[in-house]
Amino acid sequence: MAAAERGWCVCELLRFFYSLFFPGLIVCGTLCACLIVVLWQVRLLLQRKKKSMSTSKNGKNQIVIAFFHPYCNAGGGGERVLWCALRALQKKYPEAVYVVYTGDTNVSGQQILEGAFRRFSIRLTYPVRFVFLRKRYLVEDSLYPHFTLLGQSLGSIFLGWEALTQCVPDIYIDSMGYAFTLPLFKYIGGCQVGSYVHYPTISTDMLSVVKNQNVGFNNAAFITNSPFLSKAKLIYYHLFAFIYGLVGSCCDIVMVNSSWTLNHILSLWKAGNCTNIVYPPCDVQTFLDIPLHEKKMTPGHLLVSVGQFRPEKNHPLQIRAFAKLLDKKVTKSSPLKLVIIGGCRNKEDELRVNQLRKLAEDLGVHKDVEFKINIPFDELKNYLSKATIGLHTMWNEHFGIGVVECMAAGTVILAHNSGGPKLDIVVPHEGEITGFLAESEEGYAETMARILSMSAEERFQIRKNARASVSRFSDQEFEVTFLLSVEKLFK
Repeated sequence: MAAAERGWCVCELLRFFYSLFFPGLIVCGTLCACLIVVLWQVRLLLQRKKKSMSTSKNGKNQIVIAFFHPYCNAGGGGERVLWCALRALQKKYPEAVYVVYTGDTNVSGQQILEGAFRRFSIRLTYPVRFVFLRKRYLVEDSLYPHFTLLGQSLGSIFLGWEALTQCVPDIYIDSMGYAFTLPLFKYIGGCQVGSYVHYPTISTDMLSVVKNQNVGFNNAAFITNSPFLSKAKLIYYHLFAFIYGLVGSCCDIVMVNSSWTLNHILSLWKAGNCTNIVYPPCDVQTFLDIPLHEKKMTPGHLLVSVGQFRPEKNHPLQIRAFAKLLDKKVTKSSPLKLVIIGGCRNKEDELRVNQLRKLAEDLGVHKDVEFKINIPFDELKNYLSKATIGLHTMWNEHFGIGVVECMAAGTVILAHNSGGPKLDIVVPHEGEITGFLAESEEGYAETMARILSMSAEERFQIRKNARASVSRFSDQEFEVTFLLSVEKLFK
């Protein structure tokens, strides 16, 4: 009897849900139709705004080209790509209007341009309009202690909306990796959209780290110690990777900076027919002016690291490896000094520098480690001209402009055995060695000891090979490949 009653209740419940199915379908359809109408009206409104902006004083229509680069004043390799891209476009399309969306509200547009010249020796021929965004905090990683990738990506949509409502371009190029802004500008703004990808927001390597329960800067120990949390995070990463692939696939053209990035973007975005490798511009000519002779620091050897103070750059590995090198006492009569050069974008970066100073003190090497923050280009060049070893420690660095600069300046490069340095940069040139790769603290310390134990002639030959290999990363090569890639956006 009880079983029959339960069966009757289940049938009634199913009948009830069935009766709601068609009304629910109608409601959902109506809401979707209303949303489409609203979005279409917004698009029409933005199109009218675009027409008013692209009309010049003489009545002619001017094409508006916009770059989305919220940290354009940061002074890193990504910013060099931005300024070189603008310079290349201005040469070919001088009549266009150029816009940069930036969140650097603490400086003026003129100060940003002066900073670009001071750091990169790049001066633009024509004016650039800066659209200052007030909601950049929405893409700060500090705002999202958990679900950081999702939080920053959703935040970028709101930041992109702020940008779009202030200026509607004809051509939109995301030059900093905020892929979730692409469908907004393409389908709502009606723009031709392109993307220069320095580093995929998520990669198969990140999935592997979580799957194998390895500790990393983006995979905390409390997650790796829990099979349940690791499984949950892996599901979250797979879902995010699927959505990331959807938003990226709406690009009209995709440019990637290395073979490593290309492999990941092709697997995620499925846009092989419009994806090209465009190596980032490295000011190799400026560094090639440095005489190629045995480096001298009177007395001893100078080791130099170049890179922004971001967690993924793994500066602690450099300090720990340097401490182990000092313990080996390879050059007893010749003092060693490590100079870490980088840019600080915000208070979080400044905090990281203080933590690195503390680490150097704890390891007892603080007297032999110096930090140079946001230094002028000439000072950077001076340090590289004196350095014996150029140091790089980021795992799966997408490319490694700092690595190229070190090689062009004539240092013996020691980079991480992964990513762009492994696949594109520190590779044999005409069968000859151009540098060294390492992974662990001990590996770095041993390789540095090996380099310092070499004769001056052996180091000279390596530096000579390295310098000969970097011409493919010049500003001129970048301009040619970049303009060829974006040509489709102008048709």
